[in-house]
Amino acid sequence: MKCIFAVILCIALPGAMFAADNPSYKITYDGGSLSSVKGGSGLKLYIDSTTVRFVKDKTDVATFPASAITEISYGQDVHRRVGTAIGLGMLSFGVGAFMLLAKSKKHFVGLTWANGDHKGGLAMQCDKSDYRGILAALEGVSGKKAVNSETMTVKN
Repeated sequence: MKCIFAVILCIALPGAMFAADNPSYKITYDGGSLSSVKGGSGLKLYIDSTTVRFVKDKTDVATFPASAITEISYGQDVHRRVGTAIGLGMLSFGVGAFMLLAKSKKHFVGLTWANGDHKGGLAMQCDKSDYRGILAALEGVSGKKAVNSETMTVKN
């Protein structure tokens, strides 16, 4: 029994190592220059050493070289869970009041690129466990430093 288990591990582990070569990130497209994608659509982001790809339903939506990235930005949207607090307040006032103190964060990453005369940009919502990895990967392949959008001042 131990030999069979050892043989299975010897075959499965190298296969799993090669399968994890090009990881993907699940993101939500928030808006930008991708005309074929609606805001709120789920996409997969693939980042390798030379290209950045956005894929929807196994179809490439946008592909550009990593060297074409001109800016990377990130920010957060923090809001209170008022709707949840009201709903729980109907059942139990104490739990509803406690939920009013809870906050929810959404993490956004912005990306702009210029590939010759083809320029574009987008904003994407990332999972809280993925956005740091996405930022690090984009910074690594592009050589650009990510900018915190909350520290930028915009004058109209």
